[in-house]
Amino acid sequence: MSLSRARVRRCSRRSTSGRATLLTAVTVAGVMTLTSCGGSDGGGKATGSGGNYVTGPSGISRVARGERDEAPKLDGETVDGKTLDTTTLKGKVVVLNVWGSWCPPCRAEAPSFAKVSKELADAGKDVAFVGINTRDTSKQSAASFEQDFGITYPSLFDPVGKLMLRFPKGTLNANAIPSTIILDKEGRIATRTLSAVSEEQLRSMIAPLLAEK
Repeated sequence: MSLSRARVRRCSRRSTSGRATLLTAVTVAGVMTLTSCGGSDGGGKATGSGGNYVTGPSGISRVARGERDEAPKLDGETVDGKTLDTTTLKGKVVVLNVWGSWCPPCRAEAPSFAKVSKELADAGKDVAFVGINTRDTSKQSAASFEQDFGITYPSLFDPVGKLMLRFPKGTLNANAIPSTIILDKEGRIATRTLSAVSEEQLRSMIAPLLAEK
């Protein structure tokens, strides 16, 4: 066998052995292609696995009540070292916010989340806020972010975006950072935006779901 053929075979074996690792990395990276600090959707309609959703000019997408998909179970360790399972929050409107301490738009919207979450909690509303911290390599950075902005609700620590892989294909899922997804009281995906939100936008996403009987 010639020296050049032996080299080709060795390279081929190395390439094959690394293929599974590469595919795994690509899969996770694909979910978090999260146009870091992404933009919003344009207006219009699209079809999800459970029905149609409508995206308004503000970039907020909404799903009609009878066409919503069940949200996946999101569970794991939180930034403060506790555990959380979102399926235990059924009966409440659940506000999921995907963020990273390194993301400027996340920092811009954080005061709105801190204020609105506190106001609704003080008013005794059936709303639970849950953060999903991603792409932070340590909990320390995430914890400092929460302290700086007065975030008092828990955040799941998801540094490589595995939790986002649980959303069924075709549903309103988080494919940008920041993203906000709101679940109705039955644990179904109702509303989403793929950009930073203001207090007014956040309230406008939550209020209709709170009013549902």
